[in-house]
Amino acid sequence: MLKESSAIIEQYIRNLDNYSIEQLRFKSEENVWSLGQMYIHVIEVAKEYIGHMETCTKAAHEETAGKTEDGTKALAEKEWPNIPVKLEEPPNATRNPESKEEIIAGLEQVREKLTYWAGRVDEANPACKVRHGWFGWLHAREWFEMVSMHSRHHLRQKAILDVKLAEAGIR
Repeated sequence: MLKESSAIIEQYIRNLDNYSIEQLRFKSEENVWSLGQMYIHVIEVAKEYIGHMETCTKAAHEETAGKTEDGTKALAEKEWPNIPVKLEEPPNATRNPESKEEIIAGLEQVREKLTYWAGRVDEANPACKVRHGWFGWLHAREWFEMVSMHSRHHLRQKAILDVKLAEAGIR
């Protein structure tokens, strides 16, 4: 579980070598994220999910509700559905990074937190859950798995953004 999450984070960090800050901030369209905004989103969501892990481990209330059909399928397959997700907030609500170093620091912080939680999520009561808006009620281990699932999901988006960057000839 931790090995997979760390490998994905390392892939994101290695990929940064291929971009200038100008490329990371380039937006092909107004309502589409830049690569940098996508990186910031991945980091922010990972931190949110880590917060849900902590909530689950400290919770006393047991939740009887479970996952949605999509949540059950996604977690069984350990794969986010391969469909574009429209967030409630506009793309410009996610800011562009100030620097590559900011992105690297955020990814390393996520890796450190995952390392801390890797040995603790299985100790949490699986009946103590936090609700995900699409996937339903998830326990601590499932939130841990969601970090890598969500990060992998955005690697698909990164590939599309890379094409847009190449088409624009931004070097």
